[in-house]
Amino acid sequence: MDTTPRAELARCANVPVLHLFGGPYITLANNRRDVPEGSKRLLAFVALRRRRVERRQAAGTLWPLGDDGRAAGNLRSALWRLRGAGIDVLVVDKCSLRLNEDVIVDVHRVEEWATRVIDGTRWGDDLAVSPMLVDALDLLPGWYDDWALMERERLRQRMLHALEALSRQLVEVGRFADAVDVAIRAVNAEPLRESAQRALIQAHLAEGNLIEARRAYDSYRELVRIELKVEPSSNLLALLRAPQVRPSVTGLLHQQWMNSNPGIDASSVKVDMR
Repeated sequence: MDTTPRAELARCANVPVLHLFGGPYITLANNRRDVPEGSKRLLAFVALRRRRVERRQAAGTLWPLGDDGRAAGNLRSALWRLRGAGIDVLVVDKCSLRLNEDVIVDVHRVEEWATRVIDGTRWGDDLAVSPMLVDALDLLPGWYDDWALMERERLRQRMLHALEALSRQLVEVGRFADAVDVAIRAVNAEPLRESAQRALIQAHLAEGNLIEARRAYDSYRELVRIELKVEPSSNLLALLRAPQVRPSVTGLLHQQWMNSNPGIDASSVKVDMR
């Protein structure tokens, strides 16, 4: 089963899905409902909290200018606009508000995928390279509220770690082109991040492309010299100096065949591993 975040959202046709990437907007039964401008920040704020939010806290955070009465009025107005647009995804009482339990949030699905990849507990098609991974690197662009900036950076860091882990795991299964592609996405998101550069160099080396690995290292070294006046770590350079052992396609297929035939003595099977 396809377990990529995009595929999981596509299977949620009969429940409301809150899209924060490229939104906020709601989809239900394959129909899109745009969130009123005056309610977008409220809906995103509650969704990213993942829990019940006190009305006073929401009002004070989203409308910090003016007194408490004015902030509370702005909150009531935002809730009224949501109801007027037919978007009934919040549970509201006199003291607090939260998302309905049946609402799916795209950010939550992406974070769950990232956790599985980082922890090494992937399942299904978690190694599929989804376009949504790029969207997740820039949550709610153009929003400069403190809470939005913090959530954007938190998710960005999580996704960078996930992309690096995904690249390494793609190397392990012999999908070198995808491993390089994913590592480049991480590098493009943060060119000065050495762990992303390491993932890219390792992917090139695993495929046997020493020149590409060297080119990536030289480019990174020049960048950090100019921007930070430092050198890459000795551990990164050591990757290029270490002898590289890359499993051939034949070797990978042989290992898969042996795994599917546990009764066969491996020493009795001769395979050309050149």
